[in-house]
Amino acid sequence: MRILVVVFSACLGVQAQIPAQDARNLNPPNTDTHFAPKTYQTLALWQAHKELLRKQILSAAGLDPLFPKNDLRPQIFGRIENRDYSIEKVLLETLPGYYLGGNLYRPLKPAPPEGFPGVLSPHGHWNYGRLEHTTIASVPARAISLARQGYVVFAYDMVGYNDTIQTPHDFGDTPKEQLWGFGPLGLQLWNSIRVIDFLQSLPGVNRNQIGATGASGGATQTLMISAIDDRIKFSAPANMVSLIMQGGGLCENAPNLRLDTNNVEVAAMMAPRPMLMTAATGDWTRNMLSEEYPAVRAIYDLYGQGGSVATLLLDAPHNYNQPNREAMYAFFGKHVLGIDDPARFKERSIRIEKLQDMLALHNRKLPDNALSFGQLFDEWIRLSQAQTENPRERLAGALAAEWPSEVLSSIDGERILLGRPGKGDRISGIWIKGSNPPALVVDPAGAEAARKSPEVARLVQSGRSVLMIDAFQTGSAVAPRDRSVKMFLTFNKSDDANRVQDILTALAWLNTPKTRLAGLGKAAVWCLFAAAVSRQPVDLQADPGRFAGADQDFIDNFFVPDIQRAGGLRAARQLAGVR
Repeated sequence: MRILVVVFSACLGVQAQIPAQDARNLNPPNTDTHFAPKTYQTLALWQAHKELLRKQILSAAGLDPLFPKNDLRPQIFGRIENRDYSIEKVLLETLPGYYLGGNLYRPLKPAPPEGFPGVLSPHGHWNYGRLEHTTIASVPARAISLARQGYVVFAYDMVGYNDTIQTPHDFGDTPKEQLWGFGPLGLQLWNSIRVIDFLQSLPGVNRNQIGATGASGGATQTLMISAIDDRIKFSAPANMVSLIMQGGGLCENAPNLRLDTNNVEVAAMMAPRPMLMTAATGDWTRNMLSEEYPAVRAIYDLYGQGGSVATLLLDAPHNYNQPNREAMYAFFGKHVLGIDDPARFKERSIRIEKLQDMLALHNRKLPDNALSFGQLFDEWIRLSQAQTENPRERLAGALAAEWPSEVLSSIDGERILLGRPGKGDRISGIWIKGSNPPALVVDPAGAEAARKSPEVARLVQSGRSVLMIDAFQTGSAVAPRDRSVKMFLTFNKSDDANRVQDILTALAWLNTPKTRLAGLGKAAVWCLFAAAVSRQPVDLQADPGRFAGADQDFIDNFFVPDIQRAGGLRAARQLAGVR
């Protein structure tokens, strides 16, 4: 049964739910937006949302589905021993021909029967990466201190830092890279997944006690890996969980990553596992005590595990300084080692090794099969094309498309407005009532142009009901859209993805199997992809013409990040039943 609300002058309350202007064109969210936290009344509501967020993160990262895991072929060498801990150089082949560098810190004391806990130690945008050692942030100090306390720690590079040199740090912002979901966020997230595999494979490591901690960009990596991989059992993201800034670099802002969400929700995905979120008065986490922590704590409370999340606000600039690190040691000590005495976890002095004794590629070259940047991109595409499972789910993820459970409508004569509750969208159109099954006709110039088409004339003459819409940014719905804000595509869908959603919303309002879906001109491609992910079977009448599914076709005519990674035109044709 379709959802129809006829609005007369007495029904102003319902009409008000469809906004006067499409919210998708107003104040587009970006990395510096001050977000308001959402509330979830039940654990079931949160867990359903959490699963959607997990899929969204993986899709945005270009990791839906995860790639097959090749042999890491770990190279561990250059061992240094210092009284109670050791340091080794490491190279891991996380993708065929792609190498991640790092340092492995291990206690020298014998491992307990269950093994030592393992800790991932990603770094932020410090000048020396994983070798940064200043009063503001020291990766070696935290790794050495954790090893002394009884953890096996792997400190590894961001892409483009130190030994991980097959890509620059900043890439993934060209249209072709975005079509394939190829960027630093996804590559770093994949590296973190493989680092868990590596730590779990080591003798003397408890594979069921793996944690993660990092600051700034390293905290973003900590948040992301904890959100999508339940093997992370404890974490400490430092100085990154914020409602006023979501991350400044490309490695933190893939397209589609934070559509209708933010880092607070990503952090809350850690619940109910133990997590410490530290903050500083001198950066974007300064509101932690009044805004971010209460929002995350509310999710932990849904599990009855409010005591498993903690926070600390330091009067300091952006950092992972000694007081910050000591708070992390004490938190891990309590929840992982079972020692509830912060005094036991004060840092001692450490020895800083020479850079050449820490760098895996000092006086060495990458293995002979190491790929260039272009070859790595080609390998990413090859691996993507080999994955054909769950095409509808993957295309829907790339499009961020939903089949709305409810559609708001307002009809005045032949004029119609459609929208989704709580989404702020406004879809204007023309509705000519007739017999079923109805038809939805989409013209790239909007509803008025569709009405003048021979297709609509034939349908009306036959007595069919016909709906014509101004799909996003077409016809009378064209409005200014500020695409200049920071990381626009991280927080806002592309125009073409919004057009597909509008078609789905219209189909859901019609809610009739075998609705004729006619796409005219350029809109044929929009309708093809809408038919591919529609919950209702449609009678698709759409000729994409010369649109053959090449990267340039998508760039010129249907730009949606990750769409090629999700199967592209091949998958859409298969799902829509088009040869």
